[in-house]
Amino acid sequence: MKKTLLIIAILSSYVINAQESISLSLEQAIDYALKNSYASINAERDIDAAKKKKWETTTIGLPQISAKIDYQNWIKQQVSLIPADFFGGNAGEFVEVEFGTKHNMNATATLNQLIFDGSYLVGLQSAKTYLQISEQAKEKTELGIREAVINAYGNVLLSEESIIILEKNIKTLEKNLEETIQIFKNGFVEEENVEQLKITLSSVKSNLSRAKKLKNIAYKMLNITLGIEINSIVTLTDSLINLAAKNTDLQLLTSNLLIENHIDYKIAKNTERANELLVKLEQSKALPSLSSFVNFGYAGFGQNFDFLKKEQQWFDSSLLGISLDIPIFSSLARSSRTQQAKIELEKSKTTLTETAQKIALQLENAKTEYQYSIEELETSKENLKLAERIENKQQIKFFEGISTSFELSEAQRQLYTMQQNYLQAMLNVIANKAALDSALNNPINN
Repeated sequence: MKKTLLIIAILSSYVINAQESISLSLEQAIDYALKNSYASINAERDIDAAKKKKWETTTIGLPQISAKIDYQNWIKQQVSLIPADFFGGNAGEFVEVEFGTKHNMNATATLNQLIFDGSYLVGLQSAKTYLQISEQAKEKTELGIREAVINAYGNVLLSEESIIILEKNIKTLEKNLEETIQIFKNGFVEEENVEQLKITLSSVKSNLSRAKKLKNIAYKMLNITLGIEINSIVTLTDSLINLAAKNTDLQLLTSNLLIENHIDYKIAKNTERANELLVKLEQSKALPSLSSFVNFGYAGFGQNFDFLKKEQQWFDSSLLGISLDIPIFSSLARSSRTQQAKIELEKSKTTLTETAQKIALQLENAKTEYQYSIEELETSKENLKLAERIENKQQIKFFEGISTSFELSEAQRQLYTMQQNYLQAMLNVIANKAALDSALNNPINN
């Protein structure tokens, strides 16, 4: 019984902890995602891997020490034939001789040191460039994460606001329907008016059901973007209307960008640098390489395996050497590889020019979209006010018997459309502000 209660308590604690909610403003959500999102974590790992790769390349030019132990056991020793007259025997005859001992053991240690290699020097520069590429990729990833969080956060707020509005509309429609039914029972309106309101109410309820399902998906999408468990409970502390107001900044439309500071340009520039190093690498392969080594060894021999005994005799040896490798003729293979590298370099230069133009166009487009979204927000706000007044007047006219249920339904559908347009306009301002910040290479949304 005690064990059962303990298990229940543990499970209850787990459920409670699993349901703990995280409260986040938009800025907090961005900060959280930059540290915990899956893309951010992997980008950081790429930098760590690049650092390890850089050190791996560096170690090529550092001393390398290796050790080796060889043991040989002649199960059947090799026989050599030696002229018999060498030992005083008959000319033309051979004596069978076995050289060496049955058991042999050699232990050697070798120190290798690279003295000069053009490829190694270029490799060091390439490793540094590779690390820079990884760091820039992380910067690019963070800009993408920031924009993705803003969009996901905004979509959740949009779904929340849509549900609130739809539930409010349903209450109004249900009240209108109830009043219309009573009027119909008293014989003052036709049944068609009741049916028309029922159609409208059914349509709005269907939209509400869909909005609730989309809300669930929007929250899960936000969780994935943040890098937390998909079913975790997240509470958003910012509102759609406040974020729209906060992200309305006309001064951004006059902001300029130094192309050289944009992350896409820096990445393209680094690619050009990498191709320059590739050309140097192919050219360096025509240079001689120089290395040296020092070898120390011990060898032991015997007819029995006595190598672990103190009586075993060991013979030491040492060797010092220098190796110079001089490329002379490669049938123009090196020249061909160098020309290929130069072609890739020219391509990267063209790509750099194209990237600069694309960045300028992207900024211009982002400013246009942002300005339009601000103007559209003001327009949709005014349209919503007009639609509310029209719908209110149609309600009064309908219950006074001046207008038909069809005219009321049209006014209501127009109101519902304007409500969604207003919500979408606020979301567009937030999203387009994020896109403009990315175009301006602004990493933080203040």
